Amino acid sequence: MVFYPNSQIPVFPAVHCDKKVDEEMTISRRDFIGAGGYGAAFMTMHSLGLWGMVETERQKDFPLPATTGKRTKVVILGAGIAGLVAAYEMRRAGFDCMVLEARERPGGRNWTLRRGSKLVFSDGSSQECTFDEGNYFNCGPARLPSIHKTILGYCSELNVELEVEVNSSRSALLQNDDVFSGKPIRQGQAINDTRGYIAELLAKCAQQGALDQAFSADDHAAVMAFLKSYGALDKNYQYKGSSRSGDRQLPGAGDQIEILRQPLSISDLLRSKFCRPMLFEEMLDMQATMFQPIGGMDRIAYALAASLGKIIRYDSPITEIRKTTTGVKVMYRDGQAGPTRSVEAAYCICALPLPILRTIPNDFAPQVKSAVEQVNYDSAYKVAWESRRFWEQEDGIYGGISFLASGPIPQVWYPSAKLLSKRGVLISGYAMENWDDFGKLPSYEAKIAASRAAVEKLHPGRGKELQKPVYICWGKVPYNLGSWVSRGPDYPPADEDAYYSGPYREFIVPDDRIYFAGDHCSHLIGWQEGAALAARRVVAMIASRVNQA
Repeated sequence: MVFYPNSQIPVFPAVHCDKKVDEEMTISRRDFIGAGGYGAAFMTMHSLGLWGMVETERQKDFPLPATTGKRTKVVILGAGIAGLVAAYEMRRAGFDCMVLEARERPGGRNWTLRRGSKLVFSDGSSQECTFDEGNYFNCGPARLPSIHKTILGYCSELNVELEVEVNSSRSALLQNDDVFSGKPIRQGQAINDTRGYIAELLAKCAQQGALDQAFSADDHAAVMAFLKSYGALDKNYQYKGSSRSGDRQLPGAGDQIEILRQPLSISDLLRSKFCRPMLFEEMLDMQATMFQPIGGMDRIAYALAASLGKIIRYDSPITEIRKTTTGVKVMYRDGQAGPTRSVEAAYCICALPLPILRTIPNDFAPQVKSAVEQVNYDSAYKVAWESRRFWEQEDGIYGGISFLASGPIPQVWYPSAKLLSKRGVLISGYAMENWDDFGKLPSYEAKIAASRAAVEKLHPGRGKELQKPVYICWGKVPYNLGSWVSRGPDYPPADEDAYYSGPYREFIVPDDRIYFAGDHCSHLIGWQEGAALAARRVVAMIASRVNQA
């Protein structure tokens, strides 16, 4: 059994706990000189757009052969998911790796708080988690989409047990102060009443010949049958309600018959601003089935770290990054206030968040320094509470997310872990503090009050039951100072070219023998899958370079 410094999680060897932009067909001087002898092969392929093909083929071959690395020394900066995956793959490919991590734990933004955990912000303010034993708060990533095959693959390989994360529930709520008298309504009713009205409208258009140009005479009957079924329309193709929208009285024994809810007003539905929440689970990376590690998301980070052992040096903040004639020299402190030490290696994988990298003296190429300076990070926040599971016991909500269209708190996220137990941890508030009204609240106390008030709106009388709040603001977390590359206040962003055609291009190619990894080096910003894929890509790049030397 291994206990990581100041952590409360015993880690076993097997953990049972739980856009491609076309490149110009030229090679810059920096690319040619920086890549050295290997550059003629790698950079030419990259500039001609051919590296993607090689990379794709190589990624199919993970893990790489054990002799690939030839004991070449590599220093990896940061033990977040990107750094951990890079070290994991490089070590078993025969590289000699060292991971330097400023914190006393692995995982970076993959961070789970439990009873006794301490949270200290960069401004010196602090909180302590006092949840009941067994309860936890994933203050970073909290779900694993089923399409994220790479990170799920590591969970399987490292015996990290998973359970279903209920990302969406028709029983969860939607609330807007300006419609339905401010009362929350069930998502199932909003979704299915809206669908019924749209189907009725299209049926009327079809009956009046308005769709004749789109459908042939033979298609007409099929279209009408589809709309009748899709919208739960009656024989006259009118929507008058449906059991899909929920019951005012459930059917039971004896004379207890089913009584449907009255359909909501189409006018109110249109004014409700519920469109995006109603389509939330249709986003590809939010679709069922979603997963989470049993016991907390950090089970993934600790499993990777356990496999690496002493390769990782904790409590070792980076103080300087310099190129040498044969590779890279990295200076770091041995302890937060300890002496400065150095390590030299043939290659460096820099998996640090960009706001942190910006503060570290280095001799990166001018283009790279400029790219780092250009990028801003969002500051995601969450507020977690422990409580009696009233949302289950009284409202029949088991997991999923309720959305609020009014006020500074946009969503309340119900736990999927330990369903039907007595107490649980729910999140009242998760968004970007730098973009929304929550960030304008003047104090910690005001933010906690707003979080409680949101629960009270959805579950009248239950806000007072919330206990032991924990507030995370990633813009104030040391060694992060942000959550991920900012893409503006709207998600998904309408235009990603500013980042992906700009700074991103510098991060996905090496600066001499320095390589960059992290979710910011992928098209999956904010996801662990992006970090893992970026790490594997860099491992493949270095492996190719070593074997062509």
